[in-house]
Amino acid sequence: MSFLPSATEIVTELGLGAELKGVTIECNWPADVREHREIVVGTFVDPSMSPGEIDATVRARVAAGLDLYELDDEALARCAPDLILTQDLCRVCAVASGDVESAMSRLNCHARVVQLEPKTLDDVLTSIIDIAEAADVRERGDAYVASLRARLVNVAQLVGTRPRRKVFVLEWIDPPFGAGHWVPDVVRCAGGEPVLARAGERSTTVTFDEIAASTPDVVLVTPCGYDLEGCARQAHEVLHQLPEKCEVWAVDADAVMVRPGPRLVEGVEAIAELLHGVGDPRRDLVRRVR
Repeated sequence: MSFLPSATEIVTELGLGAELKGVTIECNWPADVREHREIVVGTFVDPSMSPGEIDATVRARVAAGLDLYELDDEALARCAPDLILTQDLCRVCAVASGDVESAMSRLNCHARVVQLEPKTLDDVLTSIIDIAEAADVRERGDAYVASLRARLVNVAQLVGTRPRRKVFVLEWIDPPFGAGHWVPDVVRCAGGEPVLARAGERSTTVTFDEIAASTPDVVLVTPCGYDLEGCARQAHEVLHQLPEKCEVWAVDADAVMVRPGPRLVEGVEAIAELLHGVGDPRRDLVRRVR
């Protein structure tokens, strides 16, 4: 059972889709992953809410000690899982592990819980092996991660001698957030130099004046929870607040930037292409806004 969209992606890439009994309402890759599976975790977010409204609601619920996700005890019981994949890295991103433990106690569930806490791109790749080992397919995980690392090596060779362009990643627009955790690693692997970023740490708020002062060559708009269309729409909303001389690109955030899963490697490849014109152009993942 997966309580994380990224873990769901890893499980399916490891060929374990048939064993996956429960997912979250936010799991959307592969596209049919929610079909014929229990939805064990719901979310408070209303799709009609603006980024500012979502931020205000999150802050209010956290301050009040309220949960951000709804765990369905009945769905969990129907799944009768042997293995649960969860995290405590970000309360805004998934159900807290303490809520999972409470539910298991209520239901007398004795599943093994694997808590994933990747903070860097290398941690993300290691988490794939951790899941494979927990599911008794360690060799499959090793082979898959080796293939992902080979793709990263290929990109490194393509961008190795090219000048590094300064890149600011806008992870939320209202208020604006800079990049954290594995996102700066993705930018560096793609041949960019991240600015106003906190590699391996939580992302934090910045101001549009600070963004301008960092003089980025490129701004990537990648608000958490949105696909390419949603990111492009929000890029247009803040375009007038971004430095005039920089390129502005929307990137499919959920697919290849903010979820700590294997598709981050696709993000490296796509960003390398938009920064340096090398590799396979993925116009289904990125779109130039200015």
